[in-house]
Amino acid sequence: MLDAFDVPFMQRALFAGLVLAVPLGLVGTWVVLRALAFFSHAVGVGTFPGVVVGLGVPAVGPFLGAAAAAGILTAAVVGLERDERMQGGAVTGLVLSTAMALGAVLLTTAFGLSTPVEAVLFGSLLAITQADVVRCLAVALVAIVVVGIGARRMQSVAFDRRWSRPAGARPGLADLALLMLIAATVVVALPVVGSLLVSGLLILPAATARVLTAGVFTMLPLAAALSAVEIVVGLAVARELDAPPGSVICAVSGLGFAVAVLTDRLRRRSVST
Repeated sequence: MLDAFDVPFMQRALFAGLVLAVPLGLVGTWVVLRALAFFSHAVGVGTFPGVVVGLGVPAVGPFLGAAAAAGILTAAVVGLERDERMQGGAVTGLVLSTAMALGAVLLTTAFGLSTPVEAVLFGSLLAITQADVVRCLAVALVAIVVVGIGARRMQSVAFDRRWSRPAGARPGLADLALLMLIAATVVVALPVVGSLLVSGLLILPAATARVLTAGVFTMLPLAAALSAVEIVVGLAVARELDAPPGSVICAVSGLGFAVAVLTDRLRRRSVST
């Protein structure tokens, strides 16, 4: 398997993937615990029009376009869901569908881009640039600092929101920090798998860790480790099969989750009998 990484572009992809595994695991853990999978998917898709604008306006670029779109989506969700009549994912669903439609319109009409839509929707870890690697490093460091400092407060908000405020957790601030961290992680992960599959990389390793362990502080490093292993295996398999690496990594993550669930159910069954 190590032979797959004997060329420079694969080595760069491997390094970027291992760095990206840190925020994917740490942030993904809170996405799973807080049931924010739909929001993370919406942020990924919501960057679509921003990426298209970035491709159509070189002075903006895909990264800044995606970051702006993710920021607007996050602000819209945070602002509009303060209205109790619009909670429960209604705003997220509305923004998701609107962003997808807007991106499709911009891609085909406003800019007349020749870039295949697959490149925007699915990305390619093998085409990742040095600037992308630096961004992955930056978000990984931010994730380590934020989760390291605020993990216990985030835990109290996740499991006992009613009593988290008297305990000094400030749930509104914790919510905002988490949503911003999700958006940042999604944006830097876009070159790996694009806007459609990015939520899979964020959710699947953490969901697998959730099946394998009950403790939050064991789940965090386990999710990051699983993400790293799945990225390495996915890259090697993609090189062997000459397949899109992002799709293969997500497939490997999905297979790992399925194996974990099946193993857990068989264990529970054997214990109960």
